[in-house]
Amino acid sequence: MTNPNSPAVTAALLVIGDEILSGRTKDKNIGYIAEYLTAMGIDLKEVRVVPDDEGEIIAAINTLRAKFTYLLTTGGIGPTHDDITADCVAKALGVEITHDPRAVAMLRERYVNPEDLNEARLRMARIPHGSTLIANSISKAPGFMCGNVIVMAGVPAIMQVMLDEIAPSLAKGRVMASLSVDAGGLPEGAYAAALGAIQKGHEGVIIGSYPHFDGVKFANQIVLRSRDEALLQKVRGEVEAMIVSLKPH
Repeated sequence: MTNPNSPAVTAALLVIGDEILSGRTKDKNIGYIAEYLTAMGIDLKEVRVVPDDEGEIIAAINTLRAKFTYLLTTGGIGPTHDDITADCVAKALGVEITHDPRAVAMLRERYVNPEDLNEARLRMARIPHGSTLIANSISKAPGFMCGNVIVMAGVPAIMQVMLDEIAPSLAKGRVMASLSVDAGGLPEGAYAAALGAIQKGHEGVIIGSYPHFDGVKFANQIVLRSRDEALLQKVRGEVEAMIVSLKPH
């Protein structure tokens, strides 16, 4: 059980790859990771996407790992020349990187014939010193955690098994409760000022208004999020009363 007075556990996600920025690959990891971390009580505070550029990756790693409890990365740990994430993490953290015997042994489980474990594939066994390996039951090439930086594959299925593997070792926060209140047909402009006043009076609740267009008309949902269940219910009552007061009679 987490301590209600303990500091929030936070995270950032760094998505690495030219193919994401060009649109050739459509990212499927951001939403999955956000939902996964939220269920653990870890607040995903920032997501960045950077190209396969050493300087940009290192700068982003150093900025984000200093700001948040954890930095998760996806992409760039394969066997090709543009898979440079591991080297960038090592440079950012100021540690050496070499072929890790543990990682080599994992790769040999897949590449049984010695000639199949060629120089390119061995790149996937280059791990920054001091890292904890993250097992990969699908393709065997591991991810790793170095300091507070968690490095995972970009392929969604592999990223997901890596996240399952490392999750039990991460610090957990209080899970954020969430509920939705239907705006009852009111347009956002009709309740914006009143909703802003409610938010201003309750810093312990995060309030958002989200319009949806079904092809015919707009419908608005007001979403409330908090780690304080009693406060959440109190604010829910205020929002519902606000909606009733603003509806045409």
